[in-house]
Amino acid sequence: MYDFAYHKPSSVADAVAARSGAEDGTYVAGGMTLVPTLKQRLAQPSDLVDLGGVGELKGISVSGNTVTIKAMTTHAAVANSSEVQAAIPALAALAGGIGDPQVRNRGTIGGSIANNDPAADYPAACLALGATIKTDKRELSADDFFTGLFETALEDGEMVVSISFPKPEKAAYQKFDNPASRYALVGVFAAKTGSGARVAVTGAGQDGVFRVPAMESALSTNWSAGAVDGIAVDAGTLNADIHASAEYRAHLITVMAKRAVSAAG
Repeated sequence: MYDFAYHKPSSVADAVAARSGAEDGTYVAGGMTLVPTLKQRLAQPSDLVDLGGVGELKGISVSGNTVTIKAMTTHAAVANSSEVQAAIPALAALAGGIGDPQVRNRGTIGGSIANNDPAADYPAACLALGATIKTDKRELSADDFFTGLFETALEDGEMVVSISFPKPEKAAYQKFDNPASRYALVGVFAAKTGSGARVAVTGAGQDGVFRVPAMESALSTNWSAGAVDGIAVDAGTLNADIHASAEYRAHLITVMAKRAVSAAG
């Protein structure tokens, strides 16, 4: 690990000030990705701004049909929240399936979406539920936020503050995971909303999380597992690695989509 200056602010304003005053600073949330990267000397920030002490970035609230989760809320807090379980049970179940207990009690929703790992779970929920991501500067739709592999629309120094999820009519997430890491080889989040069906896939795309318009169109007309039977994603757009070929991932997308629709009811 290289030397860096360490900051632990107590407010968003102080965190932004510390980051803007650094030569090459970065925020750290749960540290699930950044800390191992620093240990391997794959990153060399001049300053590390720890958001763990910023109380205003933690918490869950429900207003009407919208669930808002602040950025530093841990996966375990989302999974165990009675409010999330009542409003969007699929989101609570997704959080409960991330990593292991240690990861769930350290990792945060804001850190997860800001990192946008191609196999992370939350990006699929954000896209399928049509979430809105609020930063310290603006608000972005999930469709505009995720821009590619480990890439988002966040500008240099911009911080995720909260994520707001509209309550769907029905929703479920199904994941075929790596048994060691719990990362998704393929994860599919299917949601039935007032404006139609939305289907988002993680763990498979060469450009990270993506939606499947053909499945959305079919499910908007007929919300049933049979509606997506036979709809396949082009394997040429999918990842291939030691865990699964692109063709196998293409097969899994359809299987997981059918399971998600069935689980949603």
